[in-house]
Amino acid sequence: MADAIIKQSIFHDVSHFGVRITIGMIFFTHSLGKFDPGFLVFLERQGIPPEMQFPIALAEFVPGVLLMIGGLTRISAGILSIVMLGAIFLVKGAKNFMGQGGTEIDILLLSGCMVVCVIGPGRVSISHVLKKVPRFLQ
Repeated sequence: MADAIIKQSIFHDVSHFGVRITIGMIFFTHSLGKFDPGFLVFLERQGIPPEMQFPIALAEFVPGVLLMIGGLTRISAGILSIVMLGAIFLVKGAKNFMGQGGTEIDILLLSGCMVVCVIGPGRVSISHVLKKVPRFLQ
């Protein structure tokens, strides 16, 4: 019974919007540095081909923007989850949880993306305004 009351509350919509905006903004701002030519040096140290610079940058930029506006939310959060798994296991090697090179922030972002995958965009989103977007694409 309490669940139904919470879902009708404005706080439910605001919390969906807040989670989406926060995660989207983090990925959007983080992706901007990956368009910089200095990112190529990092890629080469990791053994990743330099041709992957723009796909990696776009894999954070586009879903980040889509999360902020609330379009294709579940797909965007799924893509960002894959990006975070790559950051945790390939880039940082999942060596330590805290400290220099720690994965705690990455795990937090991964869990936030998985929550967005489950809860969807909410009522404060482009998907809700359009109402013709299939649920699996929201």
